[in-house]
Parts: sequence; structure tokens; C-alpha cells
Amino acid sequence: MSFYEICGGRPLRGELRVQGAKNSALPILAAALLAPGQSVIRNCPDLSDVTAALEILRLLGCRTVREGDAVLIDASQLTGCGIPDRLMREMRSSVIFLGALLARLGRAELSYPGGCELGPRPIDIHLEGLGRMGAQTQWEDGQLVLTAPRGLHGVDYALRLPSVGATETLLMAAVLAKGETVLRGAAREPEIVDLQRFLNAMGARVSGAGSPMITIQGGAPLHPAEHTVMGDRIA
Repeated sequence: MSFYEICGGRPLRGELRVQGAKNSALPILAAALLAPGQSVIRNCPDLSDVTAALEILRLLGCRTVREGDAVLIDASQLTGCGIPDRLMREMRSSVIFLGALLARLGRAELSYPGGCELGPRPIDIHLEGLGRMGAQTQWEDGQLVLTAPRGLHGVDYALRLPSVGATETLLMAAVLAKGETVLRGAAREPEIVDLQRFLNAMGARVSGAGSPMITIQGGAPLHPAEHTVMGDRIA
């Protein structure tokens, strides 16, 4: 079709229920790993990426239940620290689990999407920031393995680019790190603000989301929380 023809002048009526934003739900599901116990995430969209995220949570040892638009996540028995290659390829944004796993267990394992170990990588800011916080990175049999043998510590870190994924990863890692973390040049999307709301509901001390500088007072004990995911901005 080379053109659209619109005949206007008619009143519009109707209702639309705006589903939860996928790009907000995914990091919030990952953040539920940070505290043992059952968190409840409401307005969680029923999409393939969310289904894959819930499968990852179950493989890591969590119990997940969907009740309508609500998802219950019990992270009491979190034992796994690795995301299999199959799920990494099914949900390329599964790197969002990196910061939470490393902060809670001190270790995270995942395959790099595409299998490339060299050259520019879309997760290079994630790895650089986590390295500044005390993480050690190595490749083992094609798997990216991050460990924090001495735990994570706060850092004043300037992101080279306002990466949404890197901002979320470092934010989740920082809430359990020792001391204060300041993220400069952070992404400012509303989904970052929504993640801050959930983390603070869990007992974290985060401020500044939505601005280029986010401050995290790390080390506060976290607990499960209930949260309603923001509406999808595209809808």
C-alpha cells in the first residue's frame, strides 16, 4: 500500500487496558533475586520474554507462580548462578540477571549472545562497571564467569554511554555492595525509575533515578516486596 486514506470527523469511543511494560518487568523480575522470600509483581505482561525470564528464575532455584497479571517469585531457595545458552539465545536481554546474581551469590555464569569473546561487546559497560566494584571476569569453556571473592564495594562510576541495561545491572549490584555507589551518565528512562521504586520497596536506599546521576547507599538488608509494573509507554 502506497498511501493511507483517513476519513475524519467521527467521535472516538472505547477502552484499552494498557499492559505492563516489558522493559520494566524484566529487570524487576531479576531484582526479585536480591532478597529471599516471596515478592509479588503485578501488571506483569504475558509475553514470550517474560515467560523465558520466569523459566530462568525456576532454573536458578526460585519458585514462580502466575495468577492473572500477577507473578509470585519466591527466591528463598536460590541456588543456581548460571543461565544456560539456550535461554540466553531465547531472551537476549537475560544479561539483566547478571548484577542480581553476582550481588546475591557472589558468582554469575552466562554465555555471551553470539559466542564472541573478543572485540566490542554490548555488555562491555556492564563488565567494566562491575569490575570497578570488585568483580573478576574470565571465560571458562565459552562461558562468561563473574566472581566477587571479596564481595562488591561501592564506586563512583561514569558510564561512557547512558546504557539502560548497564544502568540496571549496576544499580542491582550496588544495592547489596558495601558503601555508596554513584552512577554518573546513567540512563534516564522511566523504566529505571520503576526499578528504583521496586528496589526501595525492598528496603534499598536509591535516589536520583530519572536523572543522569543515581546514588545508592549499599548494604541495607533487603526483603521481598509487592510492586505494580508501570504501563507500556508504546501502548
